[in-house]
Amino acid sequence: MLRFIARRLAIAVGLLLVLSVLMYWLLDIAMDPLDDLRTSPALNRDQLIELRVLQLNLDQPWYVRYWHWLTNCFQGNFGTAWRTGQSVNSLLGGAALTSIQLVFAATVIALLLGVTIGLLSALRQYTTFDYAITFVSFVLYALPIFWVAVLLKQYLAIGVNDYLNNPVMNWPVVLGISVIAGLFWAGALGTDLKRQLIVFGGAFAITLGTLCYILLSGWILRPQIGIVGIAIIGAAAAYAVTLIFSGINNKRALYSALTTAVVGVGTYVGVQWLFYYVPMNELWLIGLLLVAIAIALLIGWLWGGPDRAVSMRGAAVVAVIMSVFVYVDRVLQGWQTYMNMSAINRRPIATIGSQTPNLGGDFWIAQLDKWTHLLLPTIALVLISFAGYTRYQRGSMLEVMNQDYIRTARAKGLSERIVIVRHALRNALLPLASIVPVDFITMIGGAVITETIFNWAGMGRMFVTSLAQSEPDPVMIYIIITGGLAMIANLVADFLYGILDPRIRVNA
Repeated sequence: MLRFIARRLAIAVGLLLVLSVLMYWLLDIAMDPLDDLRTSPALNRDQLIELRVLQLNLDQPWYVRYWHWLTNCFQGNFGTAWRTGQSVNSLLGGAALTSIQLVFAATVIALLLGVTIGLLSALRQYTTFDYAITFVSFVLYALPIFWVAVLLKQYLAIGVNDYLNNPVMNWPVVLGISVIAGLFWAGALGTDLKRQLIVFGGAFAITLGTLCYILLSGWILRPQIGIVGIAIIGAAAAYAVTLIFSGINNKRALYSALTTAVVGVGTYVGVQWLFYYVPMNELWLIGLLLVAIAIALLIGWLWGGPDRAVSMRGAAVVAVIMSVFVYVDRVLQGWQTYMNMSAINRRPIATIGSQTPNLGGDFWIAQLDKWTHLLLPTIALVLISFAGYTRYQRGSMLEVMNQDYIRTARAKGLSERIVIVRHALRNALLPLASIVPVDFITMIGGAVITETIFNWAGMGRMFVTSLAQSEPDPVMIYIIITGGLAMIANLVADFLYGILDPRIRVNA
């Protein structure tokens, strides 16, 4: 294994060096840093040209400049964006963090939605639900991202901001959303007409009741989850996770998940005190999440059962779900303060930028501000990526369901849940294991249109701006980083294949 990793890394370093030489040479041919001076009407134009030639070492051959750039990179100095005088190190730090924030959220949401809906579509093959999902997926996949972004700005930002300043009950919209939710769940869970009608009625009633409560109670202006909401979410997560991973008849796994939910509710007050009186940052949040997972794993281990790993896994998933909602609840507690800030002016959904300038406030206000700026670009990227993941998952699932080992598993008397979750789904995820890491890296380096429309100063926008201004140093470091991450993504895909399919082993 170590030899395999070392060999792959050595090959990657060699390829990056070759790539850097070729790209520096091509940039030297394509870029002309003196173009603006050659057409300048200034009387001292020749002197300005001479000064810039000396500043950028243009009197030296390109390979000499490349060597200087490479040696500086090994020392941690990635050069300078010479037009603005900013170091590439400072530009890169902000741009990389901005792109990762945007792409990580979009990828995780798109993957969860795509796998779930693709799985349901495959299990309901050739039904009205399957045809509807296929149609919507193809439509979303064909939509241009810039058009989606403009529509989101108009209807989900401007429209929602106007609505929040004068919230009224729009019954046609509420009923329409409730009907769509009922039809979706009826198609996803219904196996015959009677069951479909029952599921439709239940989903319609739950959606309608939830929307009415949100709009009529004023929750939309003062959003919060509270300890009661956390308890409901914890119980629902415990039953749902147990049903999916082990089956509701596995009492040990169910009790592990429910115990984790009870512990989560019990620690809610203590965690709120910690949130209010301890200066928070991202490292604190990650540490608290790891503690929650560790406690859940201990609970699952103590309950044990015929398969202790199943109990531990289910408890850990419940802990993650509850931790996320506890975090969301704390962020939403600052909604009123955020809305009334002068920089927000009761229009919270942002259309440009990654943060509000001169906002002020504490860590939690900054988190809420980050959410409002992430909302639109994340939805835009999710709509496009989700469609592709749905199609991949559906096709892969249909192929797997026709394999001999699936028929053997059914012939052995295994339940349909075990056949789907433990045998079919795991193997159906193999194509996504090779697609998602590469897509993630590609989006970090290439979400140029989205970043431009929403004015996010990310990696893609830095690349385009530097290329237009004939600044080779930022362009080179962009190419090296995205190229290196692409190679790492392929290595990660190989390891994911080995994790998902025990038949695949790395032969070092």
